[in-house]
Amino acid sequence: MARILSVWCPNWPITTWRRRNPGYDGSGEAPGPLRAFGAPPPEGKDRRTPSSPSGGGGCVASGGGKLAPPFALLVSEHGTRRLAAVDETARALALSPGQKAADAMALVPNLVTFDHDPAADRAALEALCDWCVRFSPAVAIDGDDGLFLDITGADHLWGGEDQMLVDLVARLARWGVPARAAIADTAGAAWALARYGDDLSIAPPGQQRAAIEDLPVAALRLEDAAEAQLPRLGLHRVGQLLALPRAQLAKRFGLATTLRLDQALGMAAEALTFRRPATPWFDRLAFFEPISAPEDLARVAGDALALICQRLEAQGRGAKRFEVVFHRLDGKAYPVRAGLARLGRDARRLAKLIVPKLDKVDPGFGIEVVTVHAWAVEPLAAAQERLDADADATLDETLAPLVDRLVNRLGENRVWRADPFESHVPERSVVRNAPLDPPVVARWDPDRPRPVRLFKRPEAITAIAKLPDDPPMQFTWRGRAHRVRRAEGPERIGQEWWRAGVGETDTGPDRIRDYYRVEDDAGGRFWIYRQGLFGEDETPKWWIHGLFG
Repeated sequence: MARILSVWCPNWPITTWRRRNPGYDGSGEAPGPLRAFGAPPPEGKDRRTPSSPSGGGGCVASGGGKLAPPFALLVSEHGTRRLAAVDETARALALSPGQKAADAMALVPNLVTFDHDPAADRAALEALCDWCVRFSPAVAIDGDDGLFLDITGADHLWGGEDQMLVDLVARLARWGVPARAAIADTAGAAWALARYGDDLSIAPPGQQRAAIEDLPVAALRLEDAAEAQLPRLGLHRVGQLLALPRAQLAKRFGLATTLRLDQALGMAAEALTFRRPATPWFDRLAFFEPISAPEDLARVAGDALALICQRLEAQGRGAKRFEVVFHRLDGKAYPVRAGLARLGRDARRLAKLIVPKLDKVDPGFGIEVVTVHAWAVEPLAAAQERLDADADATLDETLAPLVDRLVNRLGENRVWRADPFESHVPERSVVRNAPLDPPVVARWDPDRPRPVRLFKRPEAITAIAKLPDDPPMQFTWRGRAHRVRRAEGPERIGQEWWRAGVGETDTGPDRIRDYYRVEDDAGGRFWIYRQGLFGEDETPKWWIHGLFG
């Protein structure tokens, strides 16, 4: 059974605006850059005191302790200025989102307003989503002011679900982000408890029905029409809906209503779009005191890798990609990645790939958490030395550490192996594969030798040759003349009609080519071809495509 943690940040636009403007004192000016999660307020500025989790953004106090005037964010809709969000002071004065700005100013003349920036709110929510990776590798954005975390199997890292919940909400509150959170088996039940249940609610496994039946029907995320109609009929609680016959409920209020009920109870699946691919191969190290020394970072990276490798070995699995993420006190995360050419789970070998990249990690005021992820996990049998071991396999195992170091230093796309591909067109007869991938079945035709060095693009040359099919007697390439001493050919290569339109260029296989293997008087061997046929509208052109030595 999955366990989902729902996080709700009430009045998110006001909260993010205050975080972007930490020095605002009610004067009408909005100075200051956006602070990262966990960053302390600027020196000389008063720290805001967050309100209760249900309140929203908290009150703003100026230097003398006087409350700032009511505050709202404005948005333009069809030429009309309206309130997009209001703080708790303005809400206490009967102002609400959606109200016309002119009416609000008439009711509250000292109302301070600024323009709403939805893009900034979204960026801040994405930053919060990335920050929550320290609690779970699977985090999804929920609407405009919430998150879903799949914490299945991860709560033991905090000593239980209750301690995880308290730690998450307490950290956000310290950073000026009031939040409510709840845990349940389903996203629907967790969403309902976070917004309408007791703060920090936890529904025991399999008990989401009892947890939500006393909540208002709005907790089911119903459509607007159904949510407005149900209270008029005396249906105020979820439990009342559960007592009704499903057929009548669906006929009267639509299938969407019964679907939301089923999703909350776990009787229907609900897909969550996680910001990054979810993986159960995740582990975490937390420290009593932040660390920042390079040797400490290297040591904890090795410890984190040892944790995940022990789990992989216990279940007979290996992985090809590993990621160690260093989480700073201010919420910024620095991922360091390493890839393997073959499945592996050797923590020492992985640490040798990770440690050289730690110079890119800026510890700032200190690293408080390190998380480690494993990707591309597959079954891996235990290695065993044998006297009759296959020579190729032994060679691959010997080369694997070297290939891993080259790939992690130079880049994955810069270390490859050229393998044959079934195509007689030269540009298509070679593919790039990983260095230690299994060998391909295709082979090059030994009766049609190909040059050791094949140019990425053929280069134009001028040549003198007898008509119609004789090889060139002389050609000029890169300003230098070459007199041909020996030649073989032609080898005619035509267009692959079944692949027409796939990657042709002006010098591609869209016309007939006659290839010649030629040797000049200095001993150089070249692969030359004539493009086109004599007697056509255009005069044939000569190109050099590669070198044999």
